[in-house]
Amino acid sequence: MININDLTDLQKGQDRRKDAFTIAVAGKGGTGKTTLAGLIIRVLVERELGSVLAVDADPNANLNELLGFEVQGTIGQLEAEVLEDDGEIPPGMTKKRWMEYNLQQILAEGKGKDLLVMGRGEGPSCYCAVNNILREYMVNLSKNYDFVVMDNEAGMEHLSRRTTSGVDALMVTSTENPVAIKSAQRINELVKDLGIQVEKSYLVLNDISKELPERTDKEIDKLGLERLAEIPRDESILELCREGEPIDQLNPESPSLKVVGRLVEEILPDSMKTPKADRL
Repeated sequence: MININDLTDLQKGQDRRKDAFTIAVAGKGGTGKTTLAGLIIRVLVERELGSVLAVDADPNANLNELLGFEVQGTIGQLEAEVLEDDGEIPPGMTKKRWMEYNLQQILAEGKGKDLLVMGRGEGPSCYCAVNNILREYMVNLSKNYDFVVMDNEAGMEHLSRRTTSGVDALMVTSTENPVAIKSAQRINELVKDLGIQVEKSYLVLNDISKELPERTDKEIDKLGLERLAEIPRDESILELCREGEPIDQLNPESPSLKVVGRLVEEILPDSMKTPKADRL
């Protein structure tokens, strides 16, 4: 467990470890982005490649349910409390220290992975002060992990607020639906317009049941995104969702899981493809 004293040490610059490898997943609702994020996390944990911080940055997503976590609170709720009533901060404690302490309380911890839920912004429009605290906290927190996997809303709000230091691999999800493909294009353009630091962007096609029509292939080629993977329609995932079971319960022979396993191998640097214990 990471406590507030650890974070203070980090802020003093006593931890010089390399930043976590950050994977962000974004896409139009219904394109399977949350499922993709969950599958990536399962692969990273199952192969023991390193510790994972999962960040649910979509107010409408349910990454916690997919990962089997109970959520005790969200950053959006905490921001609202800070902005609406400073009087709740104990005497002698700064707003920064108080917020860091409460951020630690809402960090859900699990085996090989932890979860932080951003939630919906519930306070006034001016988030400047708390954004600065949140940004510093997130940068310091991520240094305690080997991987950060973010499930983002299509508007990329939290990435645009610079609550992370950058993204190593951006996965833009889409189905073969023309509307979803156009949404993927807008997301790719939005990332550039917002100046979000992304090392490499990819397109991941989801829920594919047959060979794509030539016209769809041409539309995808215009996106300017490397087509990384095509995840097939997977009845085992649909059944899992219907039963409300976490992604850990998915059959190891799931076609989707196998494709995502190859996807993870493709995006990771060679130095991170073997179990962490073997790299020490």
